[in-house]
Amino acid sequence: MSTPAAVPGASTAPAGLRTSRLAFRLAIVVFAILGAYVLIAFDQHGISNDEEVQHVYGRLLLDFYASGFADRSAFAYKNLYLYGGLFDLIAAALEPLVPMNVWDLRHLLSAGFGLLGLAGTWLLARLLMGEVAGLVALVLLALTGAWSGAMFTHTKDVPFATTMVWSLYFTTRFAMRLPAVKAGDLVGLGIAIGCAFGLRVGAVFAVFYLGVAVLAAAWLNGEDLRGRLAVLRRAVLALLPAAALAFAFLGLFWPWAVQSGGNLVKAMTTFSRFSFELYTILDGAVMKNGDVPGRYLASYLLVRLPELFLLGVALAVLSALRLLPAVVVSTESRAQALRWLPVTLAAGFPLAYTLFAAPPLYNGIRHFTFLLPPLAVLAAAGLCATIKRASRWPKARLVALSGCGLLAVTHLVTLVRLHPYEYVAYNGFTGGLRGTEGRWEQDYWGDALREAAVMLNAYVAAEGTAQGTWTVAVCAESVQGTAWLAPGLEVTRDWRVADFFLSPTHMDCDTAVKGKIIGEVAREGVVLAVVRDRRMLAGADREPRPPQ
Repeated sequence: MSTPAAVPGASTAPAGLRTSRLAFRLAIVVFAILGAYVLIAFDQHGISNDEEVQHVYGRLLLDFYASGFADRSAFAYKNLYLYGGLFDLIAAALEPLVPMNVWDLRHLLSAGFGLLGLAGTWLLARLLMGEVAGLVALVLLALTGAWSGAMFTHTKDVPFATTMVWSLYFTTRFAMRLPAVKAGDLVGLGIAIGCAFGLRVGAVFAVFYLGVAVLAAAWLNGEDLRGRLAVLRRAVLALLPAAALAFAFLGLFWPWAVQSGGNLVKAMTTFSRFSFELYTILDGAVMKNGDVPGRYLASYLLVRLPELFLLGVALAVLSALRLLPAVVVSTESRAQALRWLPVTLAAGFPLAYTLFAAPPLYNGIRHFTFLLPPLAVLAAAGLCATIKRASRWPKARLVALSGCGLLAVTHLVTLVRLHPYEYVAYNGFTGGLRGTEGRWEQDYWGDALREAAVMLNAYVAAEGTAQGTWTVAVCAESVQGTAWLAPGLEVTRDWRVADFFLSPTHMDCDTAVKGKIIGEVAREGVVLAVVRDRRMLAGADREPRPPQ
C-alpha cells in the first residue's frame, strides 16, 4: 500500500492545536497550584493599616440594610462613605456564619478575589491572542509579588483590580462583536462595572474604556456617517440594560453614591486632590504624599515588576510601533487594532494621567494595582509575538525560551524566599529587596507584625515568670498587635511607659523608641519588623524620639 503524499501545512494545524491544548492544561495546573497556595498561606498574614476601619464600615452597611435603611451611621463614619463597600459588606455578612478569625476570613476572601483577577487576566489574553498568551499572562501576574502577595491583605486594591479586569474582558468582547450584540456580554459588563463602582469611584476608567471602544467600533463598522451612527445607536441601546444592571450593583454596594446625583462627582473630585499628612519615599527621597512627582507610579512599576514582565511590556511596545504604519493605511489592520484598544487604554491611560496630573500617591503602586492585569496581558502578547517571529531561527528561539524560563524560575525562587511577604518583592534594578532599604517602600502594611507578635508571645512565655500584664506599644494601628498577642500582653498608646515595642522597619518607625531588640522578622537579609524589650529602661531613655 502506498503512503499518501504529505499535504503542505497539514502538520502545522495539529501541532498548533496540540500546543494550545497543552497551554490550556498547564493553565489549569497553575490555577490548582495557586488555589493550594491560597489555602496554605491565607492565615499567615497580619492586618493591614486600614483593615479595621474597613471592616467596621462593612458592619455599618450591614446595619443599614438590617434596619430597613434606618441606621445611616455608615454614611458618617470617617471618610469611608467615599468608597464602595462591596468587599467589606460581604466580609461582614460572612463573619457570623464562618467559624474563623475574622481577619483570616477577610484575607481568604481577598485572595479569592485575587484568583478571580488571575482568571480574568487569563481569559482576556486568551481572547486576544490564544491559549499560549493566556498561560503566559497568568504566569506573569502570578509571579508578580505586588499581586500574588498583595492579594491577601490589599482588600480594597485587589478586589477593585479584579472587577476592572473583568469589565475590560467584557468590554473587549462587546467591541469586537459589534454590530452584533450578545446578551452574555451585556450581563457581564453590567455586573463587572457595577461591582467596580461598588468598590471605588475609579471605576469611571472602565466606563471611559468602554466608551472609546464603542466609538472606535462604530467608526470602523460603518461605511459612511449614517452607517456609523447606526452602529453607535445600536450599541448605546444595547448597553442600556447593562447600565441599569451596573447601577443596581452600584446602589447595593455603595448606597451613599446613589442618594444624591452629585455624590459620585463629589467622590471623584475629593480623590483627585486627596492628601493628608503621610510620607512616602521615592528612590531615597522622603516626601509628603501630596508632593510626589508625576513619575512616582512609573518609577515604582519599573522596580516592582519582575524583569520578565518588563521585558514583555517592552517587546509589546516595539511590536506596536512596528505595526503602527499598517494600522494607518490598512482597514484590516485597524480592525485588528480595535481588539487591542481597550487593554491598551487600560494599561496606558492611568499611567499617563499620573505622569501629567501628579496626583497624591503613596505605598508604591498599591492604588494602581488595577494596572497589573492589563500590563500582564500586553507583556504576554509581546513575549509571544517575539517568540513567534523568532521561529525562523530555531536555535535563537530555543535560547530565548530557555532565558524566559530561567527568569521565571528566578522570580519564583524570590517569592518563595520572601514568603509570606511576597508583596515586598522588588526586581534587580534595585538590587532586590536588599537594595530597597532607605530608598523604596517596604512593608508599608505592617504585614510582618503578626510574626513579630508571635515572637513576643514566645519570648514572654519562655521567661516563665508570673506577672500581671505587660504593656506593648505598636507602631501601627492597635488592632495590628492586639489580634495576635497572648493574654497578659496589652497594647498601650503611651509609648513612654510601654514594656515592649512592636514595629515594622518601614520609614524607620522601629527606631522611634529605645529598647533591647529581642526579635526580628527578616527576609533576604532585610529586617521587616522588630520586637524591643524596654523594661530595663528608665528616665529619658523611655522617651520616644521626637517627630522628624
